[in-house]
Formats: sequence, structure tokens, C-alpha cells
Amino acid sequence: MINSTEREEREYLEEIKEKLILAIKRVDDSVRQYSTELRQSKQYIYENQSGMDEADMVASEQSINRMAFTGESAVSKKRKLIKLGQSPYFGRIDFVQKNESDTSAIYIGIYSFADERSNLVYDWRAPISSMFYDFELGEGWYKTPGGIVSGEIVLKRQYKIREGNMEFMIENDVNIHDDVLQKELSKSSDDKMKNIVATIQRDQNAVIRNETSPVMIIQGVAGSGKTSIALHRIAFLLYRFREEISSKDILIISPNKVFADYISNVLPELGEEQIPEMGIDELAAELLDNKFQFQTFFEQVYTLLEHHDAGFIERIKFKSSFEFLGKLNRYLIHIENNYFEPTEIRVAGTVVPFPFIMEKFKAYYRIPLLKRFAEVTKDVLQFVRNNVQRKLSGGEKNKVWEAIPAMFKMNNILDLYRDFFKWVGRPELFRFHHGEALEYADVFPLIYFKIRLEGLKSYDHVKHLLIDEMQDYTAVQYAVISRLFNCKKTILGDVSQKVNPYSASSAEAIEDVFPQGEVVRLFRSYRSTWEITAFAQHISPNPNIIPMERHGDAPVMKGVDSNAAEVEEVRNCIKRFKESGYRSMGIICKTQEQAAFLHHELKMSEVHLLSVDSTVFKEGIILTTAHLAKGLEFDEVVVPFASIRNYHTDVDRSMLYIACTRAMHQLTLLFTKEKSSFLP
Repeated sequence: MINSTEREEREYLEEIKEKLILAIKRVDDSVRQYSTELRQSKQYIYENQSGMDEADMVASEQSINRMAFTGESAVSKKRKLIKLGQSPYFGRIDFVQKNESDTSAIYIGIYSFADERSNLVYDWRAPISSMFYDFELGEGWYKTPGGIVSGEIVLKRQYKIREGNMEFMIENDVNIHDDVLQKELSKSSDDKMKNIVATIQRDQNAVIRNETSPVMIIQGVAGSGKTSIALHRIAFLLYRFREEISSKDILIISPNKVFADYISNVLPELGEEQIPEMGIDELAAELLDNKFQFQTFFEQVYTLLEHHDAGFIERIKFKSSFEFLGKLNRYLIHIENNYFEPTEIRVAGTVVPFPFIMEKFKAYYRIPLLKRFAEVTKDVLQFVRNNVQRKLSGGEKNKVWEAIPAMFKMNNILDLYRDFFKWVGRPELFRFHHGEALEYADVFPLIYFKIRLEGLKSYDHVKHLLIDEMQDYTAVQYAVISRLFNCKKTILGDVSQKVNPYSASSAEAIEDVFPQGEVVRLFRSYRSTWEITAFAQHISPNPNIIPMERHGDAPVMKGVDSNAAEVEEVRNCIKRFKESGYRSMGIICKTQEQAAFLHHELKMSEVHLLSVDSTVFKEGIILTTAHLAKGLEFDEVVVPFASIRNYHTDVDRSMLYIACTRAMHQLTLLFTKEKSSFLP
């Protein structure tokens, strides 16, 4: 066996680092060569362009483009080699293939690395690397395009290499990941989400490497790593299908810009380019051609938090349900069968009978309803031309173009949407007047009408869609997404972290919209200590959650007599945090007003206030709301204003649960007089 001892492993690491330095030097040499050739080619064109014909110019430009592309590839390769120099690999398995005697030592890293003779490090996404995540010592196998390769794993090791130095090496007979995972989880949180290639668990690996499911629905508890898993899944698909899909072919629908920035490190760390992302509100504005002003999802949640309006809640509940989607579909069938009432048309001395018009209208059933009138009009004009055997005048044509749409009861999508509520006998459920903003609950139903009645170009350029915070989208939103994005999808979230419980979707509900979807449930929580997870269970119980056996301090609840005293306690928490050695702290309020008030009272420059308009996640002390903190994590979390007066509704319970489950190591809750009844 090669490198059997830790000393030999450390010597081997130095060998690999030397080979990486040589590889970087070779890349530098080639980049200089390409740069020189590129400069010479450009100089040649500049000096000889007057004597070059078009074919020469095209050939020269193509040559320059090839050199530039090759140079860019070399620069990208150099970046990967430098990254490998800091940590060439994190794992090793020794594998004996069935019916063979030779043992292969397979080192696994974030990227692959080879010299002239052999593959020294395998990319974590390579088929052979899957055994590191899926098997312990003993029988193992992996899939290749040519079939399954089976054999025996006779050694398994894991390393922590940082800045080229081996901090530790672990050799274990049973689940090697647990020891390393505990070490990684006990570390401080950094400013951005990091890759987890060294600690991917077996159930996570199955999700990441799934190549066949058209829709993967990941229901994961708080701290289960579902977002990280989804991003690693994207990296795997980009590696596995690199001839068919690239970063620009993928779209992430993220909850807000801060979260998008927070996760922005992961894919570049894995050697992939940044992926386009957009918020659900951005998508809505684009689909409505920016013609409607509308309440955002953030504003809807704000209204629920500040004003417990029973009518508002009823409207949201109704418009979020599958029953509502079913009624919309029945109404669309109803108007198709009943709202088009053709009459005969007399034009150019010819009578166009109404059965002919109805027959043509029904013949175009594949075309969105309001787009059929143009096709029917063309058929009617042709009918008249055939009868009169001449070209029709502009006035005669206009008469038909005006007559056909007028046979439909109403031609405006907003009017039809308003009419829907009259049809179901609930006109009071649509609150909208000209010049006002649409309620958020009406935005996607209106888009659904636009798709069904007018049609919308689908996003055919998107080959994979990633949707985070699935629980915050309604049945109609998923119906819209299903029609717009005819591609594979990864959908993830946690129904316990709903910021609006009146419009939450479960994995089962989403499966109804995507019947071809495969649901994966992740119950193990890695983020918080056992004590914090147990505390959060009092707020929103989930009997299936499996906390990591990583212990720490019990959460602290402290009551004071006034808001001013609470502000002083927050100052004390910040002071202790600065002395703790932790790197990130989240001060999480219920509303933006509370966060702004606290920021003003603290008057501390090191406290960064995050709002709905923020676009960057900053390291250190963050002051924000539970809504904006979703998906983020901090070493320490302080939840101020946790009184019964502030947290008492169903929405409040969700906010409190989200706030508490952001904490990795330390959780403090402050309240004035009486604590919330949701707290233990």
C-alpha cells in the first residue's frame, strides 16, 4: 500500500504541491506564448489590412478568437491549480476492482489533476469518487457510461488541508464523515456559504448525483444543507453534461438579493461560472411587461405582521389554494364555451354565417383564446374574398377586424379576472381600483390568465431551474412556473420556515403540480447545536427532525423592564460577541421598522443593517428581519423584542422559528416584561 503512514502522507502532499507548482509554471509559459502570438497577429492585421481580402480577414479573426479562447481557458486552469495548491484533496479510497489484484489509491479533491503518467487527483464529481460518499470499507461500486464497476474498498481516509498544510488525517472503519463533520460544524461561520464537498453525506450525495428525475423536490428541515446540496447538484450536472449544458443555461429563482449574494461563492469555488438569478417579483414584473404596479411578497408579509386583517388573510388563503387554481381552470373553460357569441357578418355584399365563424373559433383550440380572433378574422376575410373574387377595401377589412373581437364578451385580461370573482360568487375577494397596486395574491393569478388567454413566450433557453424557499410559493405560482419553464427543475424548501403560513406549499402539494417529481426528505439538521435545535422545536415542533449530537450552551432568555433596557442588552451581547472569537452575529427582528429602530438606537458603525433593498451580505454583525435572514446562518443570534405582545400570531410563530434556527452555536432571546407564549 502506498503512503501507509501519516508521515508518508505528508511527504506525498509535498510531492503533489511541487507537481502543481510545475503545472502552474507550464500554464504561465503557455499564456505568455498565446499573448505574444495574439499581439503579433493583431499587429500583422493592422499592418497588412489594406492588402487582405475578405477571406484573409475572416481567417485571421477566427485565428485570433481561437487564441483568445485558448488563453482564457489557460487562465481558468491556472486558477484551479492555485486553488488545488491550497488544498489538493480531502479524501482517499483504496479500491480493488473485481477479478483484479492491483489496488488503486484514489485521491479525491475539488478538481481533477493529472501528470503525464496518471490521474493524481479525481474531481469529487467523477463517477469513481461517488464511492467515497456512498460506502464504508468493504464492497463498493460506481456507475460509468459503460456500466457498473464493482470491487472492494480496502482503505478510506479523510484529510483537512488548509493553505497547503495538513491539519489532520482521519482513518476510520465506520462512517468517516462523522468525525470530520463535527470538526467542520464546530468552526465559526464565514461571510459566505462555502462548498461542502468534504462532508457530503450519503443521502445528500444521492440527491446531488441524481441524473434522471425531471423534477427534484427537496423538503429539508432547517440546517439540513438543502440550498448547498442544490448548488452542488447544479455543479454536478454541469460536470456530467458539460457538452449539453453550461452555467448560462441555468436560472436560480432566489428569495432576495442578499441571499443571492450569500450563496454566490459556492459555484465559483467548485470551478463553475456564476449562474443567472432573479427574484420571483422580478419575474412577475417581466411577465406583466411592467404594466401593473403590485405589492411585493415582502410587502405582503409586512402587512400581515403589522395589521392582522381578517379579510386580507381570507383573500390570501383563497388565492393560495389548489381549489382556487381548479376554479380558475373551470372558469377558463366556461368563458371559452359561453363568452364567444358569433353573429353573421355582412361585408362586401356577402353574408358570413355565424356557424362558420364558430367552427373556425373552435378549430384554433390550441391557440390562447384572445389570440384566436386574428386567425378567425383572416379566415373570414378569405371567405369573403373567395365569394366576391376581388381585393377588399381597407374599410371592408376593418369592419371584419372590429367585428370578430366584439363577439367576445370582454377582451381585457384584468376585466376577465375581475369577472372570475363574480362567476364564483365572491366579488369581494378582488380588491383593486385603477391607479392602485395589485395585492400580491392577485399577481400570479393574473399572469396565469395572461398565459392561458394571450400566451407568453416560455423561457426555452433555461435548461435547468432552481427554486429556493418552495414553501412560500402558491399553487398558481407553480402552475405558472410549470408552463413557463419546460425544463428540469430542482425545488427546495422547508414548510416549517414559511414566512406566510396562509400561502405555504408542502412537498406533497408541489408534487400535485409536478406529478413527475421525485420528493426527497432531509431530516438531519447540521447547523445548530443540539440545545438550539431542541429549543426551536418548542416553537414549531417537527417530530422527524434529527439534530446532530453537537452540544453547546443552552439558549438564553432574558426579560427586562423596557425597550431601552433591551437595547442595552443587545449592546452587551455585541460586546461579548467581539470577545468570543466568533466571526458572525445575526440580530434578527420581526419587522423592518424594529430593525431600523434598533439600528438607530445602537449607533454602532460595525452593525450592518440589511433591508429589502440590500444587495450584499457583509461579514460581522448583521441586523435584519427573519424574512430576510431565511437561508442565512450565524455563529451567534440575538432575537430582541421576543415578547408576547410582539410574537402572538401564526405568522409571528414562523418568524420566531426562522430567527432561532439561524444560530449555529449561541442563541439569546430578549423580551420586555412577558415573553412570547411560543417560547418554552
